Amino acid sequence: MKINKIDAELVQEAGRYVAKLLEHKLPDSIEFHTIDHAKYVVGQAEFIGINSGLNDDQINVVKLCAWFHDAGYANDPENHEKESTRIAEKFLTSKGVDKSIIKQVNDCILTTCIPQKPKDLISRVLCDADLCHLSEENYLERIEKMWKEWINLSDEKISKHKFYKLSVKFFQTHQYHTDFAKKELSPKKENNFQLLQKYTVMSEQKKAKPNNYSRGVDSMFRLTARNQISLSSIADNKSNILISVNTIILSVIMTVYIARFQEVTIFILPIIIFMIFCLVTIVFAILSTRPNISTDSFGKENIKQYPVNLLFFGNFYKMEPDEYELAMNELMKNDGDLYAAMIRDQYSLGKVLAKKYKLLRMAYNVFMFGIIISVLVFVYAFIGI
Repeated sequence: MKINKIDAELVQEAGRYVAKLLEHKLPDSIEFHTIDHAKYVVGQAEFIGINSGLNDDQINVVKLCAWFHDAGYANDPENHEKESTRIAEKFLTSKGVDKSIIKQVNDCILTTCIPQKPKDLISRVLCDADLCHLSEENYLERIEKMWKEWINLSDEKISKHKFYKLSVKFFQTHQYHTDFAKKELSPKKENNFQLLQKYTVMSEQKKAKPNNYSRGVDSMFRLTARNQISLSSIADNKSNILISVNTIILSVIMTVYIARFQEVTIFILPIIIFMIFCLVTIVFAILSTRPNISTDSFGKENIKQYPVNLLFFGNFYKMEPDEYELAMNELMKNDGDLYAAMIRDQYSLGKVLAKKYKLLRMAYNVFMFGIIISVLVFVYAFIGI
C-alpha cells in the first residue's frame, strides 16, 4: 500500500530514526550538526511554517525534511546533503511512501545547499529554519562549535579571526526567504552581524598594534581579582551562616517538638511549613557554595588553536605536565594572549560569582518568606485554639 501523505506519526517515527542514527554513527568531530541542531531546525521549521501560512500537511512535510536535512553528516560530512537525501529515500521507501513525495522531500533537502535556492514555500521555510541560528542571541556560542567542527573536518587549521571574517562575508550575502523571517528574524540577524564585525575589527586591531600595557593595567587586574575573591568569600560566609542557622533550627525542632508530637498537634502545620522552608534554604545555600569544575580538556594538537584559559585550574588539571608547560610557554610568548587569558579568567570568575550571589539571594528570600509565612500560620493556629 502506497502512502500518499506525510502524517504526524510518520514525522515522529522519522525523528526517532534520525536520533538513533546520529547517536550511533555521528563522528566525534561533528560538534555543530548534531541531534540538537536537528531538533532545533525541526522546531524552527514548524514555527516559521505556521507563521508563513503552511497547512498541516505542509508542516508535516517540512518537519520531516528538517529531520533528515543534515542526517548525512553521520556517513559523509563532505557530501552530507546528497547523503541526507539517500538516507531519507531509504527510510521513506521502507515505509511505502509514494515516489512523488520522496522526490519532493529530496528536492527540498537539496535546497539547503549553500548558496540556498528554494523553489517553493516549503523549501523557503526549511532554508530559513536551517539558518535561523544567525538571528539567535547565543549566535557566538553556536559559531564557536561551527569553527571547531570546521577545524576537525578540514585540513586547513583556520584561525578564529579568519573564520569570523568568512562569517562576515556569509552574512553579507545571505538573506531570509520567507516574509515572516524577513520581518522577524532579519533585524536580530543584523544585530549579530554588527557584533561579529565588531569582534573582527577588534581582532585586526590587536594584530596590527603592539600591546604596550601600563602599570595601571596590571594594578587593575590585581584589584579586580582581589575584589572578586573577597566577594566570593563574603558570599561563602553568608551561605555558611544560613546553613548553620537553619541546621540548628531543624535540629531543635526535630529533638524538641517531634518528641512531644502528641502535645503540640495544633502546631504541627506551622512547624512542618517552617521545616520545609529551612530545608529549601539550606539547599540553595549549599548550591551557592558547591564547586563547579570545568570538564574541558586540551592537548598539544590544539593548544595554538583554542583560546584556552590556562589560568583556571579546571581547564588544565587533566593535562600532562609537559602539555601544560608547552601551553604556558605559548601563552607567555605574546603579551596580548597573556592579557586575553587574564581577561577571560576575570570573566569566568564574574560568571561564577553572579551565579553564587543569585543562589544566595534566593536562599535569603526563601528564609525570609518562610519565617513570615510560618509565623502567620502559627498565629492563626494559636488564635484558633
